[in-house]
Amino acid sequence: MALPVAFFGLFFAYPVAAIVARGLKVDGMWRFGRVADVLGQSDIRHVLWFTTWQAVASTALTLVVALPGAYVFARLDFPGKQVLRAVVTVPFVLPTVVVGSAFLALVGRGGLLDDLWGVRLDTTVWAILLAHVFFNYAVVVRTVGGLWAQLDPRQEEAARMLGASRLRAWRTVILPALGPAVAAAALMVFLFTFTSFGVVQILGGPTFSTLEVEIYRQTSEIFDLSTAAVLTIVQFAAVGAILVLHAWTVRRRETALRLVDASLTARRPRGAGQWALLAGVLVSVALLLVLPLAVLVQRSLDAPDFAYYRALTGEEGNVFLVPPIEAIGNSLEYAVAATVIAVLIGGLAAAALTRRDAGRLVRGFDALLMLPLGVSAVTVGFGFLITLDEPPLDLRAAWILVPLAQALVGVPFVVRTMLPVLRAVDHRLREAAAVLGASPWRVWREVDLPMVRRALLVAAGFAFAVSLGEFGATVFIARPDRPTLPVAVARLLGRAGELNYGQAMALSTILMLVCAAALLVLERLRTDRTGEF
Repeated sequence: MALPVAFFGLFFAYPVAAIVARGLKVDGMWRFGRVADVLGQSDIRHVLWFTTWQAVASTALTLVVALPGAYVFARLDFPGKQVLRAVVTVPFVLPTVVVGSAFLALVGRGGLLDDLWGVRLDTTVWAILLAHVFFNYAVVVRTVGGLWAQLDPRQEEAARMLGASRLRAWRTVILPALGPAVAAAALMVFLFTFTSFGVVQILGGPTFSTLEVEIYRQTSEIFDLSTAAVLTIVQFAAVGAILVLHAWTVRRRETALRLVDASLTARRPRGAGQWALLAGVLVSVALLLVLPLAVLVQRSLDAPDFAYYRALTGEEGNVFLVPPIEAIGNSLEYAVAATVIAVLIGGLAAAALTRRDAGRLVRGFDALLMLPLGVSAVTVGFGFLITLDEPPLDLRAAWILVPLAQALVGVPFVVRTMLPVLRAVDHRLREAAAVLGASPWRVWREVDLPMVRRALLVAAGFAFAVSLGEFGATVFIARPDRPTLPVAVARLLGRAGELNYGQAMALSTILMLVCAAALLVLERLRTDRTGEF
């Protein structure tokens, strides 16, 4: 645990605490009354209210749209199912700026709906809600559908034989069993939408602002660290409460169910109802998930002779010191380094958490590992700038600063992927190897590693995809001469002009293809156990 604790203490807790302290200290004195002052402002209360209700609405809408898809993937078997599973998962690993760009190309000025019917939804809450459904659809399908596929169908069949209607059997047998998984998925969707940044910043315009967007605005535009610190504390408390609820629902899910092999529960659709449901899910996937990505690609090809792509290689008129095309190499380099760091830190943490003699303090660290997913990435990024600026940790000009920030987001995915597999390894195998004279390192190499190799590769793939799309912290610390793809897309979208817009679409398409390729590799490595969120 020494290295993971040191890593999170130095690169997460220290920067966040420094930002909060700088905002709440005046002349060396703590001013906790500032919390009441900030929360008493009408515009801040409006931000808090909008952040909460749009997260609730996004979560409810995602459940309504995605639960039928969860059933289809769990209980129905049809041609192309594995390909479709990969398609619905692509949006989850896409950077938020790409999601924002895709919906901007669909519902924004000059978008597909604007060209066809004169309808624009950008700068409206509907664009934000639809983008959140697009982004979180896979969370519900994977979490709920993965459990649904493993529920013993004989329990429902027994209820039907005893006279229960299909609806009553579902309400009294299936729904209670799925309750913890639905609750866990809903909490994760709420967490992602409550802390939404890139989607709201691109689609919401100046009208709508979540806590994360407001923290960014107070920090980088108004330079009011005091207000930003208070908002960070509020977000931190909310995220902590969500994670506690999530941990409770996961424990219920793990201990209250009897599961069967998922491959035995899926059947070909039977009857008009199941075929209609399958058709409805396919249509919803095509409209909500595939169409925005297709429009994004089409907008990037609007100019003749691939003009937007060719413009990426030039420097004239650009917002960076280098051609935008260099952002691709920068992002790949950063993502590889961040993946190595995340796998090392996350692997060590997962190994420590699986020890049978792990104390309560070590087990509590498991929950703390999830905090970087919900705590303001903007706060972490700005905290890097004001804390890692003196020897021996003066890293402001060092290229490793960006991978360190990206690895903070990748570590929770590594731990969540590897932990179930490591816990499934029979400890008696390790003890037998030790009795035969194997050192701890050799036990790990010859007993654990062969069993967790596939999970390790899956974890590395998730860490790579997440690192590639990290935006909230990177926007602060990426240097102008070494921009990442998400930063480049956001900067280009922030400038007027058709060429800048087209280049943003082209870069977003490239980033989407890289993430999709990483996901397809994950799907080939996936097993029923390690493939579920």
